Amino acid sequence: MTINTKGRLFFDIETSPNIGFFWQSGYKLQVPYSNIIKERAIICICYKWENDKKIYSLNWDSDQCDKQMLIDFIKVANEAEELVGHNGDKFDLTWIRTRALFHRLPMFPQYTTIDTLKQARSTFRFNSNRLDYIANFLGIGSKLETGFGLWRDIVLNNDKKALASMIKYCKNDVVILEKVFNHLSSYVPHKTHRGVTLYDDRNSCPHCGSKQINMNKHRTTASGMKKVQYVCVPCGKYHTVSQQQSNRILIERYKDESIGSISR
Repeated sequence: MTINTKGRLFFDIETSPNIGFFWQSGYKLQVPYSNIIKERAIICICYKWENDKKIYSLNWDSDQCDKQMLIDFIKVANEAEELVGHNGDKFDLTWIRTRALFHRLPMFPQYTTIDTLKQARSTFRFNSNRLDYIANFLGIGSKLETGFGLWRDIVLNNDKKALASMIKYCKNDVVILEKVFNHLSSYVPHKTHRGVTLYDDRNSCPHCGSKQINMNKHRTTASGMKKVQYVCVPCGKYHTVSQQQSNRILIERYKDESIGSISR
């Protein structure tokens, strides 16, 4: 079966703690897994498609079972060209995959992902790599306030009002995640070619798919390969192509200009 991709999917999850027996609280204490009386699960998953205003939410059912929510989200994730999350590779996706395994739900073994936490650590030097700090640093928003009581009311009391607050908190995280991604992406290489994804066009900007790209400079690699750097007019991002690909871009542009002059 062919999967039709829809581009970038921004997502975030909120999870419940394990419930178990322990006789003492404090630091440097070990609670063995045999003390768990109720396994942790995923409370909600919120997501949005790139540049789409609507933010979707899924949550566990009244019995606090996350199976149907996972079934629904995996279908969505399978349609995405890229999954974007903050610590998504190590946290969100591993949680989703573990719970999918628990429920014996099929899932792709690998997804093309963009982890903004990894981008923050490898490319920048922030005082903190937390999503909230980066968003505040860039002046584009902040996370909503929550407390331990919110998780307690949801997990122990099945409080619908508290669950609604949790979903609102998660949705806001998705909003600032996309904003942070948009700011960071100008400084990091692209993962997939958006021009091919959206328009099946390699002679376009790989970041946004626009054909309004201008040649910026030439360079030669250590092995002697000639490369050409382009800059996209609408999004302002840079990308590099081979000399051969650059020639194809120029030929296509010349053809378009010739056709345009004839039609005038």
